[in-house]
Amino acid sequence: MTIRAIAINPENPHTFIEITPETPTPGEYDLRVEVKAASVNPVDTKVHKGAIKNGLQVPRVLGWDASGVVLEVGSKVSNFKPGDEVFYAGDLTRPGSNSSEQLIDSRIVGHKPKSLDWAAAAAIPLTALTAWEGLFERLNLQNATADQTLLIVGGAGGVGSLAIPFAKMRSKVKVIATASREDSAQWCRDRGADLVINYKDMIGELEKHDLKQVDFIFCLNDTDGHWETMAKLIAPQGHICTIVENEQPLAMDQLKLKSAALHFELMYTRSMFNTPDMARQGEILNEVAELLDAGKLQTTLNETLQGLSVETLQAAHARVLEGHMRGKVVMVY
Repeated sequence: MTIRAIAINPENPHTFIEITPETPTPGEYDLRVEVKAASVNPVDTKVHKGAIKNGLQVPRVLGWDASGVVLEVGSKVSNFKPGDEVFYAGDLTRPGSNSSEQLIDSRIVGHKPKSLDWAAAAAIPLTALTAWEGLFERLNLQNATADQTLLIVGGAGGVGSLAIPFAKMRSKVKVIATASREDSAQWCRDRGADLVINYKDMIGELEKHDLKQVDFIFCLNDTDGHWETMAKLIAPQGHICTIVENEQPLAMDQLKLKSAALHFELMYTRSMFNTPDMARQGEILNEVAELLDAGKLQTTLNETLQGLSVETLQAAHARVLEGHMRGKVVMVY
């Protein structure tokens, strides 16, 4: 079967083109997967922006969220077999899921939730792993007490939509989320937020609820723009985790005075550096699949686009670039 993929056009990186890659041969830990659906995340648009800025020698296939069916397994794969339904967030260093077939390291793959269709499953992995690692491996929220507070900056986006229920299910903290529109605020409440405030005046909004500081902050957008506010709000010995790179140097005076910690969360660190605990991502995805199948967690799918095509991918990128997505946009192939 001919493989089809949509890639950045090296002759004009602003655009996408269709290509026909050779059938890939799995490495010893790889799965060869027939991709059924892929979601588009801010990382897709950021890598595309980088290609526009720096240029490309050859077409690059984006896409770092997928669901699909295993076609072939590598020689050292023991936990998957052909025919298995899987979902995963991919690897920044390899060709992505905007393709009818893809190679993926089995250690960062989970078994697809049985209760979800392809689109709903593809909406989950990247944001679930980011939320889980940020909350429980960077902030160690599972050790927090009931009198402590977590502020999620950007509660209605893909990561926030999962961070809210994860924090409610697996920690004791009071969960505060930010949103600017009422529909986004209700989206956060529906996922378990104890309090929703407007991000445009976080200090003033929290003061209305007699809160002058928070113990944990999970920043999911605009680190630069929110930094001064977060530095003021974080409690002494508190923890801030951000998933957004800063464009400007961050003033550390307040954090130093408070002995507060700053953590960065990049879901791709494990696969990029082939860390000894890389397989933990597969384990997390399997735990998330169990929560979804048990009805304890909802998919964050918000919009489905049909077909693997240049036009569909451009439309999905445009949705993400608007910056007002609730949940996720997914392409079904």
